[in-house]
Amino acid sequence: MKRILVIAAILCSSLMVLQSCSSTKNGVSTVSRGKVSGNWILNDISFEGIPSVAVKGLFGEPSYSCFVGSTWNLTNSGNGKYTLTGGNGCTAGTQNIFWSVSPADQTFQFKKIYEGEKAKNVSDGYRLVLFSGTGDTLVLKSPIEYGSATAYVVLNFSKASN
Repeated sequence: MKRILVIAAILCSSLMVLQSCSSTKNGVSTVSRGKVSGNWILNDISFEGIPSVAVKGLFGEPSYSCFVGSTWNLTNSGNGKYTLTGGNGCTAGTQNIFWSVSPADQTFQFKKIYEGEKAKNVSDGYRLVLFSGTGDTLVLKSPIEYGSATAYVVLNFSKASN
């Protein structure tokens, strides 16, 4: 009887260890605010489930290509900004934002903040899937409806060297 209890205890312990080693959210690890804070360069934009010609604008700009090469400064306080370089019919400039991360549902949200506005008074914003983030790379996916399915504009960032 004692031997059966010992074997059962070993099996339970083994199961707990194996469960704790398994990945979360179908292979996507949880990305924390600390891994998102910092200075980023948007290197590349790709598409999942939608052709690029079907995407006309992004985040209120006339073309998604306005964001390629943009720099994003995301402070730990939630205040931030992105700077567009211009070109391809895009206007160069800096946009203040207020951002947050929700590790529970793996989202990155931001609101555009204009002169004299407070983030708490702005109701419009953007919610993206926080797909992955390490200390050096960040991948955000902007969901859009395309046909009867959800497609994604995929934003690939790299950490900017200071």
